[in-house]
Amino acid sequence: MTGAPVRTLLLWCPDWPVLAAEIVDGVPATDPVAVLHANRVVACSERARAEGVRRGLRKREAQGRCPQLTVVDHDPGRDARAFEPVVAAVEEVAAGVEVIRPGACALAARGPSRYLGGEEAAAERIVEHVAQTCAVESQVGVADGVFAAGLAARDGRIVPPGGTAEFLAALPVEALGRPALTDLLRRLGVRTLGDFAALPAGDVLARFGFDGALAHRLAAGRDHRPLAVRQPPADLTVTAEYDEPIDRVDAAAFAARTLAEQLHERLAAYGLACTRLGIEAVTAHGQELHRVWRHDGLLTAAAIADRVRWQLDGWLSGSNGRGGARPARPTAGIIRLRLVPDGVLAQAGLQPGLWGETGEERERAHRALSRVQGILGPEAVVTPVLGGGRSPADQVRLVPWGDERLPARPGEPPLPAVPASEPAFPGGPGLPDGSGLPGEPTRAARSGGAARAGGVARSGGKAPVPPWPGRLPPPAPAVVLPAPLLATVHDAAGEPVVVSARLAVSAAPARLAVGTGRPAEIVGWAGPWPVDERWWAPAEARRRARFQVCLADGAALLLAVEGGQWLVEAIYD
Repeated sequence: MTGAPVRTLLLWCPDWPVLAAEIVDGVPATDPVAVLHANRVVACSERARAEGVRRGLRKREAQGRCPQLTVVDHDPGRDARAFEPVVAAVEEVAAGVEVIRPGACALAARGPSRYLGGEEAAAERIVEHVAQTCAVESQVGVADGVFAAGLAARDGRIVPPGGTAEFLAALPVEALGRPALTDLLRRLGVRTLGDFAALPAGDVLARFGFDGALAHRLAAGRDHRPLAVRQPPADLTVTAEYDEPIDRVDAAAFAARTLAEQLHERLAAYGLACTRLGIEAVTAHGQELHRVWRHDGLLTAAAIADRVRWQLDGWLSGSNGRGGARPARPTAGIIRLRLVPDGVLAQAGLQPGLWGETGEERERAHRALSRVQGILGPEAVVTPVLGGGRSPADQVRLVPWGDERLPARPGEPPLPAVPASEPAFPGGPGLPDGSGLPGEPTRAARSGGAARAGGVARSGGKAPVPPWPGRLPPPAPAVVLPAPLLATVHDAAGEPVVVSARLAVSAAPARLAVGTGRPAEIVGWAGPWPVDERWWAPAEARRRARFQVCLADGAALLLAVEGGQWLVEAIYD
């Protein structure tokens, strides 16, 4: 809070909330318009002021003075969005702009005044550029400090250097913008900023507190902080226009390579890397195409080119590359292609491992997999992502290499491993410890391990994750079959084993035959674990019961009964 105030140029747009309502919502600012917050007027148009509407009036009193008044709700977000083009226009003339509030922005006057021929010339240039670019009327004030420059902008005045204190001294204390402090100063006989600035600083702090001391500094022409200028966002997009429309995949691949290299060079110049890429195309008939590609890492120039090529191939051939219905092919070739780095972060080298150059090995593997993917397509290389679900097939989702590895559904905390002293499949008959009644699974088996999952969450000290009802208890199967295998299960008498609607097992399973293979003896089993999914949608409803079985040859399988048919879903180690 020390040092001389910086010579400041402040641009002010009168009645900005009203102008923002016109820009965003189309409310005519030439009509009597009032912006209300908490049932009081916070801004009004010039025509409304001519009818007697003032700031601070209640809605009913304002409408009584001007019956044809248009009332608009105060929206700070709308004001800020509408003011962004004005700030961008100022940044085209001078750098280092700080947004004071929607409708006012400030910058150091030294730079633009030196290369535009003086402070008055700089003010005229900025006002004219904002008017031509944004069709917005504005006023500029120049003084020592942001506070004084804001008051000078009300009259479009340029205060000479060193004359700020004299300029402020004649202004009323209402210029501070602090109603409570202003009312107290008025009752104490302090009516102008000069009178307030003449008071001893220590007495002001003791009587009015910190905010009063801050207002005392402003009244004396001393700012409490320097300008907090913002860095204008860099334009990272690259665009290419083509005289001959691109309607062939080979031409699209060449265009993708060239544009990807331009984007990568532009990002590298700013020390950035892309993690989310937007691809936009316009056809000769004006059709606009847009797609966003995500990547679980940093996109290299080759990776960017591959994704652009894949997307253009999908558009031009009418295929989305992921199966399903083919989208309609564009009616004409592409004449404009634009790449937008939608997600960027600072480029940082990968730190080597503690006991070796693991970073180089990771990069080598990444390049090899990306090369295979570039040759065979995005679906040629996939990686598993674990998530939540009731069956092993639901808990694993395969995503293309490079895509974000996010689970499709929330998972659960890891379940504890089964100790070696416990049986692999608790709760079923025929096990070494003989636990469980025939056909009667234990409570843990029915809940799908919910009790165990909750215990792990509580013991770990974290908020418990809601378990999936009907989820299988551990251990998890080692191999999940892509398509279940048909099987038959018989009891000791050779009769087929059936499960009733109330989950009653007709007899203990004794032999299992997979497909047309030879029957194998079942030496242990557990279950059933019922699953009744999407019962509210009859077309998608699925009801089944699952079993874990141990065979005499040491194999362990996960079985399911659905519609009276036995299926082999997975294999345990």
